[in-house]
Amino acid sequence: MHAYRSHTCAALRAEHVGQEVRLSGWVHRVRDHGGVLFVDLRDHHGITQVIADPDSPAFKGIEDVRAEWVIRIDGTVKARAEDLKNPKLDTGDIEVYARDMEVLGAVEGELPLPVFGDVEYPEETRLRYRFLDLRREKLHNNIILRSKVISHLRSSMTDQSFLEYQTPILTASSPEGARDFLVPSRLHPGKVYALPQAPQQFKQLIMVAGFDRYFQIAPCFRDEDPRADRSPGEFYQLDIEMSFVTQEDVFQAIEPVMRGVFETFGGGRPVTGTFPRIPYAESLLKYGSDKPDLRNPIEMQVVSEHFAGSGFKIFAQMLETEGNEVRAIPAPTGGSRKFCDRMNSWAQKEGLPGMGYIFWREEGGETVAAGPLAKNIGPERSEAIRVQLGLGLGDAAFFLAGKPSSFLDVAGRARNVIGKELKLLDEDRFELAWIVDFPMFEYDEEAGRLDFSHNPFSMPQGGMEALEGDDPLSVLGYQYDIVCNGVELSSGAIRNHKPEIMYKAFEITGQSREFVDENFGGMISAFKFGAPPHGGIAPGVDRIVMLLAGAENLRDVIMFPMNQKAEDLMMGAPAAPTNEQLRELGLRVIPRD
Repeated sequence: MHAYRSHTCAALRAEHVGQEVRLSGWVHRVRDHGGVLFVDLRDHHGITQVIADPDSPAFKGIEDVRAEWVIRIDGTVKARAEDLKNPKLDTGDIEVYARDMEVLGAVEGELPLPVFGDVEYPEETRLRYRFLDLRREKLHNNIILRSKVISHLRSSMTDQSFLEYQTPILTASSPEGARDFLVPSRLHPGKVYALPQAPQQFKQLIMVAGFDRYFQIAPCFRDEDPRADRSPGEFYQLDIEMSFVTQEDVFQAIEPVMRGVFETFGGGRPVTGTFPRIPYAESLLKYGSDKPDLRNPIEMQVVSEHFAGSGFKIFAQMLETEGNEVRAIPAPTGGSRKFCDRMNSWAQKEGLPGMGYIFWREEGGETVAAGPLAKNIGPERSEAIRVQLGLGLGDAAFFLAGKPSSFLDVAGRARNVIGKELKLLDEDRFELAWIVDFPMFEYDEEAGRLDFSHNPFSMPQGGMEALEGDDPLSVLGYQYDIVCNGVELSSGAIRNHKPEIMYKAFEITGQSREFVDENFGGMISAFKFGAPPHGGIAPGVDRIVMLLAGAENLRDVIMFPMNQKAEDLMMGAPAAPTNEQLRELGLRVIPRD
């Protein structure tokens, strides 16, 4: 017999009754039922119940074991009585009568957190003892899910004739929007490598090198503040690039991959068929966000005409300033003063003076508008708003006014809150969509100049002609995102592969040819030697798994995450370098003021 096990803790069934077996695993829990000991023995695969009575030679040894000890059990498979079977376990029809036991790894002292059960513990404790946290069923299963998702993504890509290539981890610093992690060079004192924020330039160079379809499960490194939907320091993405393709070709290649992973691992939850294509400007207008949750049916509308010159002076005066608007957030079934006042208070907590509202109720057998706004603008304007928004008895609408950029973020969040509060969301599904037609440029108020709004490597729609003849703020790019249930999964673009167009795009943002050559010299040089039209995308693996697992935070789908301060509490990173390491690198630490 094998030194440690003849079967895993998930393998035994009724057909094994009578067999002598050997199991090894962790003691999940021990129960003493009137002098008979029951041990739930757990390994990676599952749980088997082990039983020992005072006649068992293993009884005295099992009396001493505690939760999370690692033990080996030799015993005989027995059938459970019909009324003692456990349908929740794959091994629930049997148990193993222990005849011998060996302690393979004891626990010293008390466990810092329990593995049995789903008790919440402080994040610091969970991360410091991550190896224990990972034994807990839910988190353990999330990590298994992650492995299966990555395997599925690889298989889906190779099925479409993509090939996986690895790109460098030590590379040159590149101004791509976030801070680089820098690695000092010992062989070149005073110089540094950078960890890649993404394989962006390399995957484009792979296309220039003549490889047609590239993908990689790529690690990316960005020294930025952590967020719930991004792990501090590093994250993984399904990095993809294709040659001789249009935007539509990219969509046709990627939609089945994304749909397939959600259908395969989504537990039977419905998944969008053909992904809708929503222009960026339309997404901001209807949903207040470029990553809308389409499970929420609420769509915002501009209702400025109904308030212009009205008795509601605050909005009417705002509309006298060019660029200001009034937007409405419909709230089907939200037509009560209690709910409207609650949402108004929510808006005030978000930093707004409040949200005006109208709700429609029955009076004298008719549907009439109520609320302060309705009184100020009168029944005709209120009725016109109701008709435009498609609302009726028992519904409400909320209103925000001013320059859209000043209230758009709050409006988008209000839409989400209203949808959840009124239970309008079908939460048990995956709604994916493309957000398209991003503007190439935006005005940076702090810097006082134009900047790229999305990706400096994207091809502008209209090419050089658009850059030279159109208002830069009106130029759109061949840029696109995939969003799912309000989470941005991916950004991508058809690339700008023509040096002159790239120089011109950077010129619009105030950067010289020399700046482009200095910062993107490898890529711009390669483009001068014959570059094919190409494009790609990079769905985030961590976020995909987070959605599939129903997790609230990326830390629940990453094996060894850092905390919110970008610290690895388990391994003690970051750590101070030794004097010897600093001398080798020609560095010294200068304390911050």
